[in-house]
Amino acid sequence: MQQKVRFQIEGMTCQACASRIEKVLNKKDFVESAGVNFASEEAQVTFDDSKTSAADIAKIIEKTGYGAKEKTEDTLPQPEAEHHIGWRLWLLLAINIPFLIGMAGMMIGRHDWMIPPVWQFVLASVVQLWLAIPFYKSAWASIKGGLANMDVLVTIGTVSIYLYSVYMLFFSPHAAHGMAHVYFEVGVMVIGFVSLGKFLEHRTKKSSLNSLGLLLKLTPTQVNVQRDGEWKQLPIDQVQIGDLIRANHGERIAADGIIESGSGWADESHLTGESNPEEKKAGGKVLAGALMTEGSVVYRATQLGSQTLLGDMMNALSEAQGSKAPIARVADKAAAVFVPAVVGIALLTFIATWLVKGDWTVALMHAVAVLVIACPCALGLATPAAIMVGMGKAVKHGIWFKDAAAMEEAAHVDAVVLDKTGTLTEGKPQVAAVYCVPDSGFDEDALYRIAAAVEQNAAHPLARAIVSAAQARGLDIPAAQNAQTVVGAGITAEVEGVGLVKAGKAEFAELTLPKFSDGVWDIASIVAVSVDNKPIGAFALADALKADTAEAIGRLKKHGINVYIMSGDNQGTVEYVAKQLGIAHAFGNMSPRDKAAEVQKLKAAGKTVAMVGDGINDAPALAAANVSFAMKGGADVAEHTASATLMQHSVNQLADALLVSQATLKNIKQNLFFAFFYNILGVPLAALGFLNPVIAGAAMAASSVSVLSNALRLKRVKIE
Repeated sequence: MQQKVRFQIEGMTCQACASRIEKVLNKKDFVESAGVNFASEEAQVTFDDSKTSAADIAKIIEKTGYGAKEKTEDTLPQPEAEHHIGWRLWLLLAINIPFLIGMAGMMIGRHDWMIPPVWQFVLASVVQLWLAIPFYKSAWASIKGGLANMDVLVTIGTVSIYLYSVYMLFFSPHAAHGMAHVYFEVGVMVIGFVSLGKFLEHRTKKSSLNSLGLLLKLTPTQVNVQRDGEWKQLPIDQVQIGDLIRANHGERIAADGIIESGSGWADESHLTGESNPEEKKAGGKVLAGALMTEGSVVYRATQLGSQTLLGDMMNALSEAQGSKAPIARVADKAAAVFVPAVVGIALLTFIATWLVKGDWTVALMHAVAVLVIACPCALGLATPAAIMVGMGKAVKHGIWFKDAAAMEEAAHVDAVVLDKTGTLTEGKPQVAAVYCVPDSGFDEDALYRIAAAVEQNAAHPLARAIVSAAQARGLDIPAAQNAQTVVGAGITAEVEGVGLVKAGKAEFAELTLPKFSDGVWDIASIVAVSVDNKPIGAFALADALKADTAEAIGRLKKHGINVYIMSGDNQGTVEYVAKQLGIAHAFGNMSPRDKAAEVQKLKAAGKTVAMVGDGINDAPALAAANVSFAMKGGADVAEHTASATLMQHSVNQLADALLVSQATLKNIKQNLFFAFFYNILGVPLAALGFLNPVIAGAAMAASSVSVLSNALRLKRVKIE
């Protein structure tokens, strides 16, 4: 049986590391697929659990030289520790200071600012023989695993320049005359810049890129719980299902639950993307992470931790952020040959420069610059960094993508297929028009009272709509006796003081409707009413459009996305709704198979299709589409089939999802361009001697930070 498992990977330094782990795992016959995300430092593996186990896969990863810890959905992701500069980096930066001062002096002709060569040797030895040990360990583990990573380049370059300087200082013919040219500052400053760059990269990946940290802060650490008849302040991990918890104004809800007493308003935008607070009162639901903006409630916990909707969203986000988008394959293929190619270029640079210049010192400096400038990190971060930020932005808008591939596909969508009921409309029929038979002796209020008296004995949605409308008018509904349902026609009952009342289809109530100028009668469901077999009136019930539907359709069309309605309702009803919304393509009387077939036709015509639905009948079309969206709380099969879930029943969220995806893909392309351009430009410049190793080291560190900074711009992108 196929099983999917996630691991947190420790020890990766660049995309080459991630590629190495993927390569090793995908070679195993019991592994169906394996992907490693360098930015999230996570591996996702699908394997045959009859042949191996998650523990065995972790051991395979560890043999490649990296740590692997299995991640489960039983517990919420843990908050990251604060990322402070450690003593090793502080010491390394302190050692860099005298070298920085010396180099600044040389730039203005003050060579006396550089510390004496012997002291350079001492400080450089501290760096190369002690502080650089993590680089050596990583490089050796990478080489043992059969693939060279970024640390191999840094190690070869800095050790070469250190050994050269040691030789020149102590063993060269010029050493005795104090004329030896040493370059200890190069190794020290390269190690310093690269280490600082790694720190900034790691901090950005773990904090700024990842939205999980913000979500974790939504759950309070201490809550007011009733125990033994008293209210006590307890840690969240001591709360149990069934406990009564109190949340006052300004406090966060700790668990999903049912309100026992109190009332107020709660902000649930962290889950739904809807900024307007929801009213909360006894019998209603509260969701973990919601903020009580007004009032106070006491609620009984029904779900805790990872079982809450917030916990489910956090696990879904963690898994989605750890997945890989198809566009990442470009970087993966490049990273697989990148480091060996750079080593080859550096060797050729050394030989060519030596032959041309006749100076092997200059040749060595050029070769080291090539090794140091090359940075597969920026290439490896280009896609996953943008995906992590884009996923977080989508969640803030109430959109849960299942994986990065779905988000990338959504960016290409140019055709959207919408179900009508529950997607464009409220899914709740309402009285849209009323007709009273002239000279029948019954006015509109009387028609409502009589119809409601009968319909309150029926369970049909149309019946409930009429009863609700009568109650909303404040009418007294009389009692009805001997109610009988006529299948497929309507219902009859004796209404006190009125007579035998029939409510149902027009022919059942013996009513012939006149021609109306209001088009709603042509598309609505009709409930006619008669008293003692004499028709007295009728109701036209229609499913009202959602308040923001027209705005959402306008947004989609503005961005060049064609919109199609496909519904099981009659063609007239579907065309009426389409006309209201300005949609040119409307298909009615469609079975689930018809919808799926029409989606396939659109795909065959070259369209990238997104399907939106919330019912069981939408599942085939959802599966057929390139990317699909289900409404949260709809049919389970629809949510399971869909590529993403919309927390609000709103087409506006669909527009948000497509636009966030487009912005994310654009950001990925920018990152990839920068990463490729950086190396295409940097390596030749270094080979030709226009960049010394120190500048190359700083540029390498800056390249990764630049890619991450560009990814972070997604947080500020406006979705309109």
